[in-house]
Amino acid sequence: MTAPWLSPQREQFPGVPAWGVPTSQQPLPSLPSTRLPDVTAEWAWGGSDGSGIRVCVVDSGVDGSHPLVAPVDEAMTVVFERSDHPGIAPAEAIDPAGHGTACAGIVRSMAPGVSLSSMRVLTDAVAGTGRALLAGLRWAIDSDFDVINLSLSTTKPEFLPALHELADRAYFRRSILVVSAHNMPVRSFPWGFASVISVASHDQPDPFLHYYNPSPPVEFYARGLGVPVASPGGGRTRNSGNSFAAPHIAGLCALILGKHRWLTPFQLRSVLYQTARNVTPKGARHAPAGLLAAELTAEPADAAD
Repeated sequence: MTAPWLSPQREQFPGVPAWGVPTSQQPLPSLPSTRLPDVTAEWAWGGSDGSGIRVCVVDSGVDGSHPLVAPVDEAMTVVFERSDHPGIAPAEAIDPAGHGTACAGIVRSMAPGVSLSSMRVLTDAVAGTGRALLAGLRWAIDSDFDVINLSLSTTKPEFLPALHELADRAYFRRSILVVSAHNMPVRSFPWGFASVISVASHDQPDPFLHYYNPSPPVEFYARGLGVPVASPGGGRTRNSGNSFAAPHIAGLCALILGKHRWLTPFQLRSVLYQTARNVTPKGARHAPAGLLAAELTAEPADAAD
């Protein structure tokens, strides 16, 4: 069955305003849905490993041979066929810069069963252009990935309208776009958009621990300081930054979708909200997030330097 959110756009019906449908004459199909009971971490992702969920890391590439990352199911890159015209081409699963591999390793540690892919938009120096970002992100959205991790942004306002359009497209196609906030107090895009899940760092070691932020623009906090990450050459190191907080939330999203496939984007955000450590139903307490972390990871993420 084709997912309803990937169905062709409806035609305009005579006598009905644009985008409407005469439901008295053309009933809408019944849709599978996931009801949200009293949401806890155990309900949300307990027992899930992310199997069946496709995750794309849009970054500097991903090292498909790294033991903390492999396998990488698809690797693509942005190429400039002309000086101002980016295209998309298959690529080796490599990452000379290491940034994308670090992010991918976090996703894999959180959700070991996901199908992991790479879209390279950055150079070896972890730099890139807005045009490359737009082209790579467009490919990831149009390829119907369930979760897209974007641990980068642009400060150039000329790319804002196109990024807004892509973020909204992802939302309505049910591609969950998880974006890290800038590490500096500057205005950049697209992490401030309402249609994406924006993430900044907290300083605690539990990879499953996240907080909701009621003060815009960042929506959630996840582990981002002293994070054990995959490093070039098959090793491990520790890094800090919002770049490494985002894939923790991307991994959580994959776990949740792996267990509750028919959650809509706003339902998924509600699940993240309701399982945040600082959001507690009146008269109730959440179980420590670390208990689930121990159950769901063969080796805790902070076990090795």
